[in-house]
Amino acid sequence: MTDSEPAVLVAGEALVDFLPDRPARLADVENFARRAGGAPANVAVGLARLGTTPWFWTRVGTDPFGDHLAETLAANGVPDRFVERDPDARTALAFVSHDEAADRAFTFYRNDTADTRLEPGTVPDAVLDSVAWVYVGGVMLAADPGRTATFDLAERAAARDCTVVFDPNARPELWADRGAFADSAAEMFDHADVVKATSEDLREAGVDADDPHALARAVCERGPHTALVSRGEAGALARATDAAPWGPDAVAHDGYAVDPVDTTGAGDAFTAGAMAALAGGERSLSGVLSFANAVAAITTTEAGAMAALPTRERVERFRGS
Repeated sequence: MTDSEPAVLVAGEALVDFLPDRPARLADVENFARRAGGAPANVAVGLARLGTTPWFWTRVGTDPFGDHLAETLAANGVPDRFVERDPDARTALAFVSHDEAADRAFTFYRNDTADTRLEPGTVPDAVLDSVAWVYVGGVMLAADPGRTATFDLAERAAARDCTVVFDPNARPELWADRGAFADSAAEMFDHADVVKATSEDLREAGVDADDPHALARAVCERGPHTALVSRGEAGALARATDAAPWGPDAVAHDGYAVDPVDTTGAGDAFTAGAMAALAGGERSLSGVLSFANAVAAITTTEAGAMAALPTRERVERFRGS
């Protein structure tokens, strides 16, 4: 790997979020703002903003929404080598609704869209040999051939000693059989080294425990050596086993007080912050959580999953304020 080559590969969906102009039921909203989104796309842009520019493997249509996503990724410095354009499928859309606390729900338009059509083997083994970190998410497990392509990537990455990061990112709306999601997540745990999730994600994924600390411990018992559990405004916690390069630990961070405008993408911002910290050599899980929570907190202060993703300099100013 040369100094100019990315050390991180992010894989998964890029889609367009439509954000309401006010908290309300989706049926009652008349006006929406268009924003680039999709958890992996948010993570890729977040990493680029933090100075850890990744490869991003995704697939969007050649429609205007695909143009918007491709242009947004390029504007944020994400290389286009693995940003595929599909002339035969539309770009995925998601309509977001918010309640008064800025919590959100999603309505997806994602049947046979371009992001579901990733093909196994697209990322060459030589690229996996050149990177140290690979991120995959749970949304891609909902439909083939993207599901098969995602498992193929994770298996090959693990075989090449990449650190595989898995975010279950539970979206029950995408699964006719919620038990199938739990089965898919369990299969991905076999390939993952690091799992980042909310408590709700983990329970949807079939991890059964009474509290976030027990959930993190249960994740590590399934094979991953590190579990990062994000808790919204309550911060986050982390647990690592003896197998983790940063050593065994169990820590928590209370997060940062901000006035949230939109929580869409905050979890993805946390993931980007955690990966940037770890890929940058941070070996204290307390430091990782502090940095990742700061990235997430800043991101909630503006509308849109990508709009407020901060630079590393802004994060350090925020942490020092």
